[in-house]
Amino acid sequence: MVQADISQLSTECNGWRDTLRSYRDEFTLFKKHLLEAAGHQLSKDQLQDVDQFHIQLINIHDLKQAIKSHDRKVNYELATNNSQLTDETLSTHELIFEQYTGLEHTLQELRQNFNHFLQKLHVTV
Repeated sequence: MVQADISQLSTECNGWRDTLRSYRDEFTLFKKHLLEAAGHQLSKDQLQDVDQFHIQLINIHDLKQAIKSHDRKVNYELATNNSQLTDETLSTHELIFEQYTGLEHTLQELRQNFNHFLQKLHVTV
């Protein structure tokens, strides 16, 4: 087992979940605005964009749940292992951080593409 600053890990988990909540809210609005901007007749590309928002919203949800579960495990180990974490828990934390940063990069790229799309339509969000 490894001694770790568990409060820092828990704080990171909470920060990640807060950021993902913000992305979820933002991308839900993006999806709504895309549907409104495109009207009822969507092109194949526009349908793919809507699908991409839907997929990323699922990814956000799944990662939030993984973070929540991991945070519970961290807090459980805090209570039962004299404030020590197993190597497995620390590895899981690093893996979740990698997943979080990868998803965040994807979401920022999608946001940029969506804003570019709206600029072409002369629409602002």
